[in-house]
Amino acid sequence: MSAYVSSFRLAVLGALCALGAATLLLLPSSADAQSSAASPSASSASQQLGKRALRSGSKGADVKELQQLLRKAGFKTAVDGVFGPGTVRAVQRFQRAARLETSGVVGRKTVQALRKATSGTAFQSLGGFDSEDGAGRQRSLGDRIPLRKGMHGHDVKVLQDYLRRAGIRTKVDGEFGAGTVKNVKKFEQLQEREDDGVMDAGDIDALRGAVDGDRGLAPAEPVAPAKLAPGDRATVGPDGLAIAPANAPEAVKQIIAAGNAIATKPYRYGGGHGKWQDTGYDCSGSVSYALHGADLLKAPMPSGSFESWGDAGPGQWVTIYANGGHMYMVVAGLRFDTSGRQKTGSRWQTASRSSAGFTVRHPPGL
Repeated sequence: MSAYVSSFRLAVLGALCALGAATLLLLPSSADAQSSAASPSASSASQQLGKRALRSGSKGADVKELQQLLRKAGFKTAVDGVFGPGTVRAVQRFQRAARLETSGVVGRKTVQALRKATSGTAFQSLGGFDSEDGAGRQRSLGDRIPLRKGMHGHDVKVLQDYLRRAGIRTKVDGEFGAGTVKNVKKFEQLQEREDDGVMDAGDIDALRGAVDGDRGLAPAEPVAPAKLAPGDRATVGPDGLAIAPANAPEAVKQIIAAGNAIATKPYRYGGGHGKWQDTGYDCSGSVSYALHGADLLKAPMPSGSFESWGDAGPGQWVTIYANGGHMYMVVAGLRFDTSGRQKTGSRWQTASRSSAGFTVRHPPGL
């Protein structure tokens, strides 16, 4: 009898031990518990984003979430929770791509557009973000972000037209097929962007900037070059070529001479990047050529690279304005810009333009 009781006791103890082990397996580890406790706060930034307007100088977790969304939309920006100049430019470029007011201030409309643009559920039916919240309303480039292979509609047709206007031969049929993928990749390669054949917000902004020029960012806090004495300003002759002032430094005269050599050449996207002597020049190819004439540049650069070239701020004689989609410069008071060339017939123009949305730089010493 005692042996039977002992066996029974051992069986009960064994069952209890097994039950305890199973219970321990079901309980979360300390690391899991910490992770579970942290998960609500991890999503709090996303929940807070859009509850306050974000602008230059803002800081916090919601700014960091904004920066992460901008990166998902195709913009290169730091994810540090600080709304600095780089974030301002990325916001303005997204706003322009999505046809929002390019204020650089992030309100609920911009947050809503960004969330839709980066939402995986946005691709279920149409394959992209529809900023008009309805099928069949994609009437302009930027109504859906991104545009990719297999999509069709009027916004695809507008994309194809923009590619043609940028100098890339493209069939304008509203179908994002293999040919359009190939031409989008060509554009991305020329712009030194990721050549994935998908038109994200950054690609759309770059394409608009390359083609539209003056119709880019809205005027806001323009940065003017330094004022020159009356005798230090260059003039434009009846042939559309610039006449350098006698008092200008030799480097300025060389920039103007080089600019004159291509001032009336046609616009061609990617022109001037494969070789110095080309049949046409785009915006950055034109500026690169003129600076090369003064031995200030050894190789052509895309417009985005000029955002960190030279010294910050306006120069005394030469001021460069650049962003990821367009650039121009002011030399001795004259604007050297592919945008507006069709009106005047020359890249040299006396009319000024807004510098909002552009990084302002100048060659050292000028």
